[in-house]
Amino acid sequence: MQACRCMGRRSTIGSRAVSPIPRLVLVTDRAGVGGRDLVTVVESALEAGLPAVQLREKDLGGRALLALAERLRAATARRGALLFVNDRVDVALAVGADGVHLGAGSMPASAARRLVGAAGLIGVSTHAPGEAAPDADFLFFGPVWETPSKRGAQGPGRLAEAARTAAVPVLAIGGVTADRVPAARTAGAAGVAVIRAILAAPDPGAATRAILAALG
Repeated sequence: MQACRCMGRRSTIGSRAVSPIPRLVLVTDRAGVGGRDLVTVVESALEAGLPAVQLREKDLGGRALLALAERLRAATARRGALLFVNDRVDVALAVGADGVHLGAGSMPASAARRLVGAAGLIGVSTHAPGEAAPDADFLFFGPVWETPSKRGAQGPGRLAEAARTAAVPVLAIGGVTADRVPAARTAGAAGVAVIRAILAAPDPGAATRAILAALG
């Protein structure tokens, strides 16, 4: 089992001990792996030291999402990495995930907290500095840089404002690459979340190692 490259408090969901808040989260997107098996790509990243995966496949129904979550739970458990499930607290609890991630259309973090308990990790996506996120353990802020699917980049300056005003660690998301990690860290981000930078890479393991090296 590899040590988790994380920060923050230790936590549990249910009765299983988990690691602190990670500095690198891979957000899944089956459409972004170029026809490869998603779990195989994620496993390559995990072998390279990826500390956390967020399962985010909004088009999947409950049964298919649960099946994918079970595969990812097995893969992350083998490497001592965290698993978060986007939005679906029921699926997170069913597979013994380490926490949940909530977007603008998700249930409030306060409601999720009642389900996952005081120690379950909760992430919340924010898009403006100072957005309140009670009961969150960490925030995603972005998009910091433009991506093929998201325009209107916030920029490192807004990231710095978000990091300065937040009560919990902020992870930068949106167009993050290894080359941009230093700018995100200088702006005050505790870490980064990526999609294409790893999933679309010809060598997901090498891409993961490059980002981890940039994080230091």
